[in-house]
Amino acid sequence: MSLRWNPSLQGRSLLKISDLTDGEMAELIDLSLALKARRDAGTRGDLLNRKQVALIFEKSSTRTRNAASCAIRDEGGATEYLTRNDIHLGSKESVADTARVLGRMFDGILFRGFSQKTVETLARFSGVPVWNGLTDEAHPTQILADLMTLKQKFGLLKGLKLAYVGDGRNNVANSLMNGCAKAGVHYVNCTPPELAPAATRVAAARAMAAVHGSTVEISADPIAGVKGCNVIYTDVWVSMGEENQKENRLKLLRPYQVNGDLVRATGVPESEFIFLHCLPAFHDTQTDMTRDCGALEVTDEVFEAPYSRVFDEAENRMHTMKALFVSALT
Repeated sequence: MSLRWNPSLQGRSLLKISDLTDGEMAELIDLSLALKARRDAGTRGDLLNRKQVALIFEKSSTRTRNAASCAIRDEGGATEYLTRNDIHLGSKESVADTARVLGRMFDGILFRGFSQKTVETLARFSGVPVWNGLTDEAHPTQILADLMTLKQKFGLLKGLKLAYVGDGRNNVANSLMNGCAKAGVHYVNCTPPELAPAATRVAAARAMAAVHGSTVEISADPIAGVKGCNVIYTDVWVSMGEENQKENRLKLLRPYQVNGDLVRATGVPESEFIFLHCLPAFHDTQTDMTRDCGALEVTDEVFEAPYSRVFDEAENRMHTMKALFVSALT
């Protein structure tokens, strides 16, 4: 199987989705699909032979950590998992100094943590590609997997309509808004006014969407907002580090729960519709978060439905990570 990637991405970091041109983003998605097909055919390669990537994690993770590790190992490379307990990042040692040390030992760094400034400092001082696996501001690697999942289902991106329902100003919502705008996907952010994205972010996304003939809308009415949508996407109502705001978020966001009635309000046949969630999802009563209050952002009726593609989306984190690593390190 022939694999091609854009040489302009060699040695490049990815800190936010806007770091990519429209063409580069599209090419990464196509490469991800090709790498998935290659793996599904039973092929493991050596495109990352002897490459080593440091995984710096301030926040715990299921998908990001394992997607990165499997992506590297599939192609003959290795990773080192580093938490705050393992290194001196920002405590006994500045982020810049840590970056300069790790950059002399590793071929690349994946960071998952709190501050966007931290990942930017790593990229500035390490001398190697740095990838943002999540900060409080942005989640670009997630959005690549989301768009890959859309293309996997529908065969195209341009002209689709996606509604994000829930906390409209978090890292996923903002990055998804930008990714959809760059891909020509119509985007609706269904959120209460208290959690709406910053006006400057919306204006920038609308300008980008206009280039591709798509739209960016903000709607406080989820029923009206999801009409005609091929995709409903949601995320947790209480992000990591915001646990003390749980009661207020539940009060604000209960009307924005993704349930069967909301899916039916799209008016779109199930064959032309999918549900996405970046996970973990509080869809039942089996977690500490939901034991006392029931399902939160999505119900089992939707999460377990045939049109739910949440686990395809989770798997695609691995394929898109691999595309990033291959493009930057080979």
